[in-house]
Amino acid sequence: MSGRKGVFVALAAGGAIIGSLATSGGADAWHWLHWVCKPLATLLIFGVASHAIRPVSAVYRRRMLLGITFCLLGDVSLMLPEDLFVPGLIEFLIAHAWFIAAFSSDVRFAARKWTWLACLAFGAGMAALLWPSVAPALRIPVLIYISVLATMAGQALGRASWLRVQGDVRAASARRAGAGALLFMLSDSLLAWDRFRAALPWAALYILATYYAALWLMARSVERDSGALTGGQG
Repeated sequence: MSGRKGVFVALAAGGAIIGSLATSGGADAWHWLHWVCKPLATLLIFGVASHAIRPVSAVYRRRMLLGITFCLLGDVSLMLPEDLFVPGLIEFLIAHAWFIAAFSSDVRFAARKWTWLACLAFGAGMAALLWPSVAPALRIPVLIYISVLATMAGQALGRASWLRVQGDVRAASARRAGAGALLFMLSDSLLAWDRFRAALPWAALYILATYYAALWLMARSVERDSGALTGGQG
């Protein structure tokens, strides 16, 4: 079943990418494809998480769904013709806060400090590279966002490492979440570089492909593997 859902997600994500690439070339008639498929892909991913038959826990799924919901709001804000970058930034920041809450629902925060510090170091490096190109009014919001994004990725990777070492049955699910978090950080880094530093050729392809892959893996992390026991319920 997940394979069939993955096909639909891939088709919607492909439509969003094609619509964005065509629009950037001046073909305004393709706007509709991007506007329809971009939120549709995220909605389909939401459905994957919400219909997981064997969720890791009720708390984990609920928090992951809230994170994906705010991603959907951010998708809409960032694709509209108005300049809603700051509202979109805030919506994605809230999404990452929910993802952090999900990854902290069964493993304590910063259980693996080295993953957290490594992601923060990457974020600090990206912030240093972008800083001269970011408008002064946006510097603090962007810095806060990078910090929260890096924290989200660090917690996801730390959780995966912790559960693997413990031999926990949720380790496979946690690895999917960790991979998704890394891809999310990559996608946002590409987006920030394209917006603030230098335009990337075929930017929509790299940014959206990694973004939807990230959300897909994180949504699939809600489902525990067959034979695995649930974590805490709530």
